[in-house]
Amino acid sequence: MDVRDYYQTLGVPKSATAAEIKKAFRKLARENHPDKKPGDGAAEQRFKDVNEANEVLSDPDKRTKYDRFGKDWEAYERAAKANPGGGRSTSTAGDPFGPGGPFAGYTGFGGAGGSGGGNVRYEFRTGGAGSGGFSDFFETLFGNGAGAADLRGAPRGRPASSAVFAPVEAIAEITLEEAFHGASRIVEVAGRRLEVTIPRGVDNGSRVRLTGKGPDGRDLVVITKLQPHSVFTRRGTDLDREVPVTLREAILGAEVPVRTLKGRVLLKLPAGTQTGRSFRLTGQGMPKLKGGGAGDLYVRVRVVLPSKLTDEARDAAATFLELADQPDPRT
Repeated sequence: MDVRDYYQTLGVPKSATAAEIKKAFRKLARENHPDKKPGDGAAEQRFKDVNEANEVLSDPDKRTKYDRFGKDWEAYERAAKANPGGGRSTSTAGDPFGPGGPFAGYTGFGGAGGSGGGNVRYEFRTGGAGSGGFSDFFETLFGNGAGAADLRGAPRGRPASSAVFAPVEAIAEITLEEAFHGASRIVEVAGRRLEVTIPRGVDNGSRVRLTGKGPDGRDLVVITKLQPHSVFTRRGTDLDREVPVTLREAILGAEVPVRTLKGRVLLKLPAGTQTGRSFRLTGQGMPKLKGGGAGDLYVRVRVVLPSKLTDEARDAAATFLELADQPDPRT
């Protein structure tokens, strides 16, 4: 049987410090996370193995037991609690691996650092009437009424525990300006208040993942919810907005100030600009979340006609329109 070595799984020596174990775990978890490699069964299994190894090696008490008993440290711990004075150990109560115990000298299962353990499956079968010795001892020690004690992990019939948990999700409402410039948010998860940095360029429904920041060491995923804006409409990395202009500006041309999310710019309108015409301002849109750069801002012109004319202005307008000789736009 090939028993996994947790140190080998994380790629660290047995003498690794807690900080080195944590660093190795985070690196491997990021590389093999199912969200990063969807549909990759091998990566998903590696992710599970890495989590399992970290669950044990990051806990000083579990690590100490694992260093002594290897992969089956949990089975030994359960047996020792269930039968504190059992077995044939005389000098070390409850320890079948101590001096005088039936497994004295076997200091590790599965080659996790013990001498003489190796990659071994320890299997003992209970017999019928008259059976005894090690078979009866393991029947009592591990409570395996099925007829065999398999010390590779948890007792038969008990589901294996998994270190892979679904991430915890939280919602962060942000304005368009905050999505443009980046922002910070305080989210409360399981009674803990965490400050989350929202990167520039996030959109409605963007997911910001914080590895290991959720309850029980789970990942925290912050989902951004973009609030509607009174001026700008977003289309991916591009923005749309409308700008009202006067009749004079539309007819004669002008430089019209336009507010963008970066600041104010001057839009040069050519003479005779029609209402509804759109102008593209390159690079004035939203920053791209990945790869750098920015989208564009599309400015749509709306010509606003004067609503009140004096008699003099009305006469002047009539003279002007006769001189302009505008053809019928409906024909």
